[in-house]
Amino acid sequence: MTQLPTRKPALSFWQIWNMCFGFLGLQFGFALQNANVSRIFQTLGANLNDIPALWIAAPLTGLIVQPIIGHVSDRTWNRLGRRRPYFLAGAVLASLALLWLPNAPALWIAAGLLWILDASINVSMEPFRAFVGDQLPTQQRPAGYAMQSFFIGVGAVVASMLPWLLAHLGVANVAPGGGIPDTVRYAFYAGGAVLLGAVLWTILRTREYPPAQLRAFADSAAQDAPPDASRAWRPGLVLSLVGCGVLYAIGHFALEKELYLLAGGLVASGLLFIWLSFTRSHGMLREVMGDLYGMPVSMRRLAWVQLFSWFALFAMWIYTTAGVTQTIYGTTDVGSALYNEGANWVGMLFAAYNGFAALAALVIPLMVRRWGLRVSHLVNLGLGGAGLLSFLLIRDPRWLLASMVGVGFAWASILSLPYALLSDNLPASKMGVYMGIFNFFIVIPQLLAASVLGLLLRLCFGNQPIWALALGGACLLVAGLFTLRVHEPETATTLQAA
Repeated sequence: MTQLPTRKPALSFWQIWNMCFGFLGLQFGFALQNANVSRIFQTLGANLNDIPALWIAAPLTGLIVQPIIGHVSDRTWNRLGRRRPYFLAGAVLASLALLWLPNAPALWIAAGLLWILDASINVSMEPFRAFVGDQLPTQQRPAGYAMQSFFIGVGAVVASMLPWLLAHLGVANVAPGGGIPDTVRYAFYAGGAVLLGAVLWTILRTREYPPAQLRAFADSAAQDAPPDASRAWRPGLVLSLVGCGVLYAIGHFALEKELYLLAGGLVASGLLFIWLSFTRSHGMLREVMGDLYGMPVSMRRLAWVQLFSWFALFAMWIYTTAGVTQTIYGTTDVGSALYNEGANWVGMLFAAYNGFAALAALVIPLMVRRWGLRVSHLVNLGLGGAGLLSFLLIRDPRWLLASMVGVGFAWASILSLPYALLSDNLPASKMGVYMGIFNFFIVIPQLLAASVLGLLLRLCFGNQPIWALALGGACLLVAGLFTLRVHEPETATTLQAA
């Protein structure tokens, strides 16, 4: 009987390149979605105030889909492997949605296609995160997640600029009768091809370890005992009571309606934890909630890092345009040439930080080898926090490019190092479901930001959106400090010192 090896072999640079290349396509689709779907909604007649409600599909879809796909993919093994069947299914559906979305004849169809597009990308994305943990030994995981960050940066830059590039190549940027312009249509067609092609490259150029081999590896031998959920009713009761308190406050003080989202989420999660304490079910919901309640200690600590990090990012995405145009360009008139000049410059700033993130992804593995995972993430989040705080001081918009260097380093680090820290502390048999649950701490701060930032700006910052960016900068600094509480595996520390 052949004895299975107990150490994962190190992969070459090009093997890591191949396994991460599909992320280029996924980010291409995400970037096209982020940059153009609001434009499509407005073209189809959406009221500006209704667009946030239409967009809520994105974080809610990820909240639901990723843990389900993670749970199922942990239990999958067929001719394509463990994770690759979900790469393929998600890529095919997402590509079809990209081809159809710019041709949607009505707003409700476009909104439905956004749900399909976002759900499909999430079907592929969560297994891609787990794929790195499955395939790479501990010392190579930072490089693997950094490679994913590199492709995220490249895909975001190219996809964000694609309609602008097509317009400069002579493609019509205004459609007859006010429809979707050809620049957007052709960009989405190209996005569908790039997404499917990149994911197929990863599927065809990689292999996966069979379940028995994966369990035999020494760095996959974390404890996997079922959690005791008998006391889950305690946090459930607290969450439910807090949610009811928020509901009362909304009605009593006539607070922003967005807070209903926060209150509903608190009550729903509280009731699920209470149900967990008393249910005798053994189904998927019971297992996912049990894994959420019984998270490893390092994952609990990383959750705080993610909460503050993604709250900061969402504040930046929502308020950079308003903050820059109002404070630096000195206008709030959305119909003025000055406002649109500022808004266009914000688009270039966003492309710039994604470009800097692609470069940062090449530097981060060197930082990790010298300083370790935790200190490297602390430094990068500090750079991002300083970049956002600098918006308070800069008045020449060109100098904001320097701010985006720090934001780019933080973005690349957020997309890589927490996953490296997480995967080193997870049992191999639950890598997928825990990566999906980890997505909760990306989605929840986005929903929290959408719920409370408007209230904070009104009550604390005199409706000056530039302060939302400063708040985001402060949150990145806090997230960096929380990183120091996360356990770093001894194997990684030994390798860094060697």
